[in-house]
Amino acid sequence: MPENPPESPYVPGEEPGLSRKQFITAVGVGALAVPAVVGATANAASAPPGNELLACTPGRTTVAQTEGPYFKPNSPQRDDLTAGTSGVRLVVTGHVFDRACRPLARVLMDFWQADTMGAYDNTGYRLRGHLYTGADGSYRLTTVVPGLYPGRTRHIHVKLQAPGQQRILTTQLYFPGEPRNSTDTIYDPSLLMNVRTVGSGREGTFDFVLDVAGTGTPTPTPTPTPTSTGGGDTWRAGTFYAAGAQVTYGGATYRCLQAHTSAVGWEPPNVPALWQRL
Repeated sequence: MPENPPESPYVPGEEPGLSRKQFITAVGVGALAVPAVVGATANAASAPPGNELLACTPGRTTVAQTEGPYFKPNSPQRDDLTAGTSGVRLVVTGHVFDRACRPLARVLMDFWQADTMGAYDNTGYRLRGHLYTGADGSYRLTTVVPGLYPGRTRHIHVKLQAPGQQRILTTQLYFPGEPRNSTDTIYDPSLLMNVRTVGSGREGTFDFVLDVAGTGTPTPTPTPTPTSTGGGDTWRAGTFYAAGAQVTYGGATYRCLQAHTSAVGWEPPNVPALWQRL
């Protein structure tokens, strides 16, 4: 596996790692008006995590950070990244909120990280995966504590996108008490997880706040299928589609690229990472 090159700090107005077109296609929704979100939220102190809601300050959103050179599109949908790897087990839980601190359901969260030796899997999808927040805005990720490599402290990458929103937040999560936190030029203390040791593993918590207005209280099931825009549409929200399946939407035909359960806001024209127009 090639040696990991250093990651560069985020430069406003630029999208590091991928070209603008590649980035939009990889993550999946429309033209990206701005690179990400500004601001921050998190309790930097180390405290026992749980399923309770963490601190959320209305209007204070999670800070964006560099994507780095290792993001890959088309990660598998899964909330456990430990297959095929070893290391100290880490369970990260939390919630995703809108600007008014209302929980956001069905937010797409795409995670990727280095293994315990500080190396990324650049040929497959080890320690890579995406999941969706629950009806209460909660998420749960099972992984391992990432290793160190030159120039960086321990961190986990993540992208977040709310249903129907073009804006994508790209950021990183950090561990408290790491010596390299003070020398890593990308590190931001507002992105510290609360972490504790539990048995032979570790548990962490972090709440994200996206720069979106939200639509009120989330519901556990998708909204009924939107009004057809092209007549005779076969795409339906709340339906499982296998890779290769074909649907029509808005008068066009699309092929499914990744197996998934559809949701309002993820119609074929909006998510080229999931659907290819034929």
